[in-house]
Amino acid sequence: MEQLSAVLIVKNEEKNIARCLKSISWVDEIVILDTGSSDATVNICKQLGAKIYYLDKWEGFGKAKQQAVDLATFDWILSIDADEEISSELQKELQELKTKRFENTAWRLKRRSYYLGKPIHFCGWQNDAPLRVFNRKQGKFNEKLVHEGVQTSQKVKSCKHYLYHFTNPTAEVHYTKMRLYGELSTKQLYAQGKRANEFIAWVRGIFKFLKMFIFQLGFLDGAKGFLLCKNSAWGVWYRYHLLGKMKK
Repeated sequence: MEQLSAVLIVKNEEKNIARCLKSISWVDEIVILDTGSSDATVNICKQLGAKIYYLDKWEGFGKAKQQAVDLATFDWILSIDADEEISSELQKELQELKTKRFENTAWRLKRRSYYLGKPIHFCGWQNDAPLRVFNRKQGKFNEKLVHEGVQTSQKVKSCKHYLYHFTNPTAEVHYTKMRLYGELSTKQLYAQGKRANEFIAWVRGIFKFLKMFIFQLGFLDGAKGFLLCKNSAWGVWYRYHLLGKMKK
């Protein structure tokens, strides 16, 4: 049987972290990399038996998550975010895979996300399945500032059961996150040689709304689906609006 390290980067997650850690209490080790919490997050993590480390310098999500991976004792990694929870069905599935040495395979975890407290079944989120279980000898996080991901040479499969994602419980939290991600994405785009203006920003934002609400069936998620599509479109507009200002 392989041993498994769960790794997280956290900052001010006192409302979420206990739920998350209790859902992964069965792993062999929980590694927390704190990026500057000023609330009770670290104390809660200590009470629940996690190993705590502190980030010296913020260089984006990709590098921070890879640093957490590097701090782990074991080679098999479960990467999870503080606002996520492993369902009981997924726990059993992963525990069974653990007895099979994960079949020497990296695993995607299907996410069921909640927005403003409501489960979202469409809006493009229905196909969300990030790669979260992998062997660090054969894979690692890329160095993207935001929207980071795992790159691996392993064969990749998807688990059958769900990882729950309690994202953006309020519109205020969503806008705060979009501002942060927008600023990081703008730097990333600018470094890649991308440029924009206000017209492009509006076109991108409108297209994002139409894509999520119409083509990805967001209208079937009702009022919360409409708000998710509208607010996400604002986030795209904001990103390219900032990119246009950087050009000037």
